[in-house]
Amino acid sequence: MPLAEYYPAALEAFEDWTSVSAWMFLQRFPTPELLAQAGKRRWQKFLHSRRLWGSDQGPRRMEIFAHATELSGSAPSAKAKSLLALSLVQMLFVIEKQLAVYRQRIEELFARHPDHDLFGSLPGAGPKIAPRLLAEIGDDRERFDGDTQNLQCFGGTAPVTKRSGKYRHCHQRWACDKHLRHAIHLFAEQSLSRCAWAQTYYQHHRQKDRSHANALRRLGHRWLKIIHKMWMDRTLYDPELHHRNQLQHGSWIFQLKEC
Repeated sequence: MPLAEYYPAALEAFEDWTSVSAWMFLQRFPTPELLAQAGKRRWQKFLHSRRLWGSDQGPRRMEIFAHATELSGSAPSAKAKSLLALSLVQMLFVIEKQLAVYRQRIEELFARHPDHDLFGSLPGAGPKIAPRLLAEIGDDRERFDGDTQNLQCFGGTAPVTKRSGKYRHCHQRWACDKHLRHAIHLFAEQSLSRCAWAQTYYQHHRQKDRSHANALRRLGHRWLKIIHKMWMDRTLYDPELHHRNQLQHGSWIFQLKEC
């Protein structure tokens, strides 16, 4: 959108432009001049109606709106450029409507699948990531020959190790299913707030000066091992069972209370 050219206040007020509320704001107040003419009461009414007032965000946005006409250029230029922005907003609403149809269909298919409860039991997977994991891993139990490492390589979490004499070098695996790698990355990140051991495992690697992405890749590698076992045995994720396994195998995080 050409907002930076005529409506920098809108960009500052709304950080997430995948949000329907941001699109509706442009529909309601398409130019800085029209926003200024609407006045504070209408600004407040809009923010409250879209539940955008929370904590300090409401006053912050009100302050931004109060100076919206600054650095916005001439009124005729803003009016012309707003036509393009509004056209793009209309397209976004159409796309969002179609995406809602896709989401509903995915939910219906996922709900009917025999592995629905299995993937749905993963902490943090939720209604979006769980179907993605199922779609990429599939339901053919012979696909990975019963080998956890095959799934980890397929998902891109297993690093590639090269050796030459005493030299040893590890790097990220590029030959993998990029969609599964992305899905397991998202899942690993979501599991941090829902699994005590996942958070501790992640923090352990961060404290070793590893990057956020690297620590998540390592956590995803561990999760794929758990998922593979669940998948092969057709069992749900059981935090108590996982805790007992940690005790049995002497895991360094066995003292934690499982999620």
